[in-house]
Amino acid sequence: MLEAIPLTVIDTFSRPLRDLRISVTDRCSFRCTYCMPKEIFGRDFAFLPPKELLSFEEITRLAQIFLGLGVEKIRLTGGEPLLRRDLETLIGMLAPLPGLRDLTLTTNGALLARKAVSLKAAGLSRVSVSLDSLDDSVFQAMNDVAFPVGRVLEGIEAAQAAGLTPLKINMVVQRGVNDGDVVAMARRFHGTGNILRFIEYMDVGATNGWQLGDVVGASEIVARIHQVLPLEPIAPNYPGEVALRYRYLDGGGEIGVIASVTKPFCGDCSRARLSAEGKLYTCLFAADGFDLRALLRGGASEGEIAAAVRRLWSGRNDRYSEQRSEESRLRPKVEMSHIGG
Repeated sequence: MLEAIPLTVIDTFSRPLRDLRISVTDRCSFRCTYCMPKEIFGRDFAFLPPKELLSFEEITRLAQIFLGLGVEKIRLTGGEPLLRRDLETLIGMLAPLPGLRDLTLTTNGALLARKAVSLKAAGLSRVSVSLDSLDDSVFQAMNDVAFPVGRVLEGIEAAQAAGLTPLKINMVVQRGVNDGDVVAMARRFHGTGNILRFIEYMDVGATNGWQLGDVVGASEIVARIHQVLPLEPIAPNYPGEVALRYRYLDGGGEIGVIASVTKPFCGDCSRARLSAEGKLYTCLFAADGFDLRALLRGGASEGEIAAAVRRLWSGRNDRYSEQRSEESRLRPKVEMSHIGG
C-alpha cells in the first residue's frame, strides 16, 4: 500500500513540482542533427541495455510517488518512446492513477500512423509530434536517415482521427537550415485545430555544435508569420506554461513559441525529468541526475523515495537559461535525447 506523502513541494525559488517527463528509452530511429548527430550516435554507440531500463512497474511506482508530491501531468518521451515495446501497457498502467490530469507523449511521428488508435485506447490523452519542415529534402537532411515527411504527416492525420487532440506540432528552427519554412508551416496547420509550436534552437548537451548565430529568436518568428497571417498575443493557459501563445486574428487557431534562449522562462519552471535508467534531473541543462533506480531496486519504501525527491527538489536552484553564459555553455550537460527534452 502506498504510504501517505505530504503534498506540494517547492524549490528555492518557490517553484512547485507539477510536471514529470519520463524517458522510456534512449534510442531513436532518427539522427536529427540538433539532437542525436550521426557522428556521435553512430552504429557503435552504446545505448542502454534492457536490464538497465526502468520496468513498467518501476515507472508506475515512481509516477505514483510523484503524483503524491503534487505532479499533475506526465509526458512520455525518449529517445523515441514508440520504440519501447508494448508501450500501450505502460500507458494503461499510468492513465488511471489518482491525481493524473494529463498523460501525453512526444514522438517523431515515424510510427504514429500505426500506433495512434492503440495509444488512444490505452488511455493516452494527447501527442506532440516533432516536424521540422514540410520540404521533404530539408526534412530528410535534418533527420539524417532519409525518412520522408509524408509519413509523419500521415501519423499526424491518424492521431487527429484517433482523438489524440489537440495535437502539438513542434518545429525546432535553425537559421540557414529550415527557417525558410516557418511561414509554410504556419499556413499548413492554420485552421486545423492543431497547435504549431516553434522552438528556438537550444544549446542542450554537448554534441549539436550550437552557436548563438544559428538561433532564430521568437520575435523574428512571430514577425514573419504576422506579415501573412496576423497574430495577437494571448495569456498562458496555466502558470509555468513554456510556450508564448499567439492567436490568429482570423480565428484560425493559435501558435506557440518556446523561447528558451531569447526569453527564458526558468522563473516558472515546474518540470522534472526522469531518464530511461531512472535518474532524476531537475533541469534540461543539468549535468548529473539523482539515481532513483538504486533506491527502487535497493528496497526503499515509497516514503523514503518521496523524501529523497522532496529533498532534491527543495534544494533546486536551477535557472540555466536565465544565467546562460559562455562559461556555463561549456560545462558538461546531459544530452536532450537522454532525458527527452
